[in-house]
Formats: sequence, structure tokens, C-alpha cells
Amino acid sequence: MIEIRRVDPTSDALRPVITAHFAHGQTAGPAESNHTMDALALAGPDVRVWAIYHEGQPVGCGALKALPDGTAEIKSVHILTQMRGRGLARQMMKHLADQARSEGVSALVLETGAAHLPEYDAARKLYEGLGYAYCGPIIGYEDDPNSAFMRLAL
Repeated sequence: MIEIRRVDPTSDALRPVITAHFAHGQTAGPAESNHTMDALALAGPDVRVWAIYHEGQPVGCGALKALPDGTAEIKSVHILTQMRGRGLARQMMKHLADQARSEGVSALVLETGAAHLPEYDAARKLYEGLGYAYCGPIIGYEDDPNSAFMRLAL
């Protein structure tokens, strides 16, 4: 059974998921282009984190970061390697979009690795399939050849 619920990103139960996500961000591209948030940053006042559970164990996460223009940034969508290929990232993305819509957020935005970084191919394909369109840099970022920026109007 799959369940998604709001969580404290600093909790011991979520530590393996957050650690795996942070490690991926550190190795998937150049350090100067890594925008992965650690557990303490994810616990900030403008960020809300959800975990996806399989049989009672957290196997993935995703977050929304409120932005001052009425949009929200998708952050830290990650599914543990052994649980990939089951549509869990898609479920998390839909949950985040539903949550944002219910709060009156005008659009979701995100930053991911650019096309020359194959570690992000699956992520870009997922976002494209969900209707996200490529756009310029989003709030808090500068143009970066290692980054792809995307937006979904809600």
C-alpha cells in the first residue's frame, strides 16, 4: 500500500531518503550547479515536505517551497533506487500539484539537471510528461548551462 503524508525532513525515519537524495545531488553534476537542499534547509519555514510510504516505510520524498510571486518551487523529489520504476515519483508530483492547487498557487516551477547530464534524463521526461514547459531561470536562480528550468501553470 502507498501512502503520502507530510513529514519532518530532519526525522530519523526520513534520514535514509534525504541522505540518498542529497548524495545524488552531490554526484550528478558540477558542485557549483548543485541546488539540492539538505534536511535542515528542507525544514525551513517556507518549505513543506511529504514522504511516500510503501508498506509503512518511507521510500521517497518531495517538497514545495513557497515563492514570493505566488508560485511554488518543487524541491527534493526523490525515490529510493530499489523502488524506482513503479510510478512513485509521478504520484508524488501529482500530490504536490494537487496540494498547490488547493492552496491557490498560480504555478509550479522547478530546476533540474540540463540535457547534457544523463543522470536527470528520467526526471526531465517525467516533468515533460506531466505538462511542464521549459522556461528561463526561476526565482532564486541564475542562468546556468547545467540547469533546466520548468514551469506548470495551475
